[in-house]
Amino acid sequence: MQTLSPWQRHAHWLPTVFVVFVFVQSLFFKFSNSPETVYIFEGRLDPWAASLGFAGVFAPGGVFSAKVVGSAELIASLLLLFGAMSPSRRLLQLAGAALGLGVISGAIGFHLFTPLGVAVINTDGSSDGGQLFAMACVVWLCCALLLWMRRSIWLGWMTPRSH
Repeated sequence: MQTLSPWQRHAHWLPTVFVVFVFVQSLFFKFSNSPETVYIFEGRLDPWAASLGFAGVFAPGGVFSAKVVGSAELIASLLLLFGAMSPSRRLLQLAGAALGLGVISGAIGFHLFTPLGVAVINTDGSSDGGQLFAMACVVWLCCALLLWMRRSIWLGWMTPRSH
């Protein structure tokens, strides 16, 4: 069995803390019906979805509402943190990274392929300059890095076992 350096044993904390920070700081906006979040979900995404025949999916109570997305981000954050705290709980960190990757992949897709755009234009005409999109991309990279760092767990499931 190989001995891991302190860097190798603790490197997972960097991407974990970044993802948790981004997800948790966004919860206030998603759960408080902030004007920015209402504008993104109800003002931009829901009308776009309605034009495709999926009215209400981003509205309050919809399957992709701000509160649903925020809940998934909260669950991912908790799984990441609890899984990072102990080697015996790495499966939780793997699950959090996978959930986080799924959530943030959706966010990136909506920035790229809907009227939301890479640089979100606010109701007052100002732009975020692509900050939300850039943060989503870094979160995606961190979640992918955590999945790679924990590859021995999921590769173990994929390896055929002889009986």
